[in-house]
Amino acid sequence: MMRAKACRPGRGRLGVVPPTSRGLRVHSREPVLNVPPSIAWMFAVLALVHVSRGLLTAEDDAWLVRAMGFIPARYTEAGHQLPGGATAAVTSFLTHMLLHGDLTHLLVNGAWLLAVGSPLARRIGALRLLGLGFVSGSAGALTFLAVNPGLAAPVVGASGAISGLMGALFRLIFATGDGPDRHLPREEPWNAPRLGLWATFTDRRALAAVVVWIVLNLVFASWLGGLLTNDGIAWEAHIGGFLAGLLTFGAFDTGPVKVTGASAGEEEGPFA
Repeated sequence: MMRAKACRPGRGRLGVVPPTSRGLRVHSREPVLNVPPSIAWMFAVLALVHVSRGLLTAEDDAWLVRAMGFIPARYTEAGHQLPGGATAAVTSFLTHMLLHGDLTHLLVNGAWLLAVGSPLARRIGALRLLGLGFVSGSAGALTFLAVNPGLAAPVVGASGAISGLMGALFRLIFATGDGPDRHLPREEPWNAPRLGLWATFTDRRALAAVVVWIVLNLVFASWLGGLLTNDGIAWEAHIGGFLAGLLTFGAFDTGPVKVTGASAGEEEGPFA
């Protein structure tokens, strides 16, 4: 997620057993990239949007960014003067995720989508993954709005949504820990237990990882933001999206849940 420090045209703020023969095991070759089709299609859409923008004039691209980007100033009295009007006040919660500031922004988000989205796509399927991403990305936009009311710079990028997928993945990773099932989130995510919501905030390792992730985002945004001349990192959207994914994953997941001790009686409700 990136944001512009100033409103500039076209820029936004940013287990298969190998076969055997004659008693000798013949190892089958694994593909270098085993990408779920839904993840490939998601990245293809993001890439297509970015490439298509290259066909526009600078003026038209600037209009598109302001019409599709998430702009806090849109929710002020003067918001109706921005491209997209009242319609964009609703649609920009989704459309800002389709735009990226530049090719590097797109490729970095694509790499993270591949890394954290692939195991979740195999576990919950494409539709639930899209739903989780939309909720997380929208929560990230709302968090940015709450911290920056009235800001006229557009926020663009899918990193708020991808941060939410990271938050969801935390609940699989820390459910297995260093035990014998630690390979499940990566190799068999559909069999990996999900750490219950209560357990997530009482497990010391999980809680420490959440805090470290948030702190690293703040530090990284501050450091990189000082290097960028035209764009900044919308850390607010990253953190808001991450927490949304962490908290709401249970509403999208139908896999097994791991509850322990006192948390067993607490893990109820749609978000557990």
